Parts: sequence; structure tokens; C-alpha cells
Amino acid sequence: MAATATLKQLLTTCQRSAWHLEMRDGYTLNDPGLSAWQSGHRIDLDDRSSWWRPWLQNIVDAVSRGVEVQRARVVSEPISPYIQYEYDVTVPNIRAGEHVRWLPRRKATDLMLPANDFWLFDGSTLLVHYFSGVGDKVGEELITDPIVVKQQAEAFEAVWQRATPHEDYRPA
Repeated sequence: MAATATLKQLLTTCQRSAWHLEMRDGYTLNDPGLSAWQSGHRIDLDDRSSWWRPWLQNIVDAVSRGVEVQRARVVSEPISPYIQYEYDVTVPNIRAGEHVRWLPRRKATDLMLPANDFWLFDGSTLLVHYFSGVGDKVGEELITDPIVVKQQAEAFEAVWQRATPHEDYRPA
């Protein structure tokens, strides 16, 4: 089933919380940002115009409305090159108001985790992302079934409680 609302629309209309759970060790492997990073380019945090992008404004706008934006990443260690790239470019997300935590996969063995990444808005609307084997997003589904939403909220909360805040996490 295709989503009827976009991620941006859901983030724009949520009122309390926007939780994002990431479970993969690689996304969009042909990402130009990843290619530049692999070639040695690093963002200059002192030059905001060089790394600011429209997505970050969506986060700023949500946070300014009082929305708690949280992102939890479950990662394999040693981390993949893609996850190292994500780690290196996470500071702009944090500066926009997002809270980011990292959980090594080996510390998640006893948690009941979903098979797919998702966003959960206000504890009631779930946007599930589906990816190909090489990390490209191939679809998404909007779910409001209270049972499924509750299961995913519990999974996110379990990861969030166990995960390490970005500023304290040191990739292995």
C-alpha cells in the first residue's frame, strides 16, 4: 500500500513527537554526498550555507512548534562506510533540533525490532519505509492500526532507552 501523506506533510502537521528508527547499514549507495565524503570532502560546520538543506528547515519548524524529533540508529560494528558517513554528517541534524542516538546491533539482540525503518508521528501514525537490497527506497506505507503502531512505538522506545546519544557515541 502506498502512503497517502508525504513525510514532509506528516512532519509539518504532527504536534508532539516525530520518531525515526533506522535499521540498515547502508542507504542510497549512489548518494552524491556519500561519494564526495568518500573522496575526502568534509562539511565545514562554520559555513552553514555549505551544509544547510531544506530537510533541516522542516526539523527546525517542527521543533519550534514543540515537537520532539528523535532519531535512533541501530548499527552493526564495526560500522560500514555508509554509517561512518552518516555519523560524520549528523551534526547538522542536531543543530536543527533533532535528538540522535546510536545502538550497536550486538546490544539489541534481546529487543523485538521491526524489519523496516519507520517514522512514527504523535504515537498514532506510522510511515514505514521499504528498501531494496542496495539501500534505495522502493516504497512506503502509512499505517494507523493501533496494534501495529503500539508495537513499533514500543520497539522505538526500547532502542531509545538503550542507545547512546550522538555526542557520546564513538563508532567502532
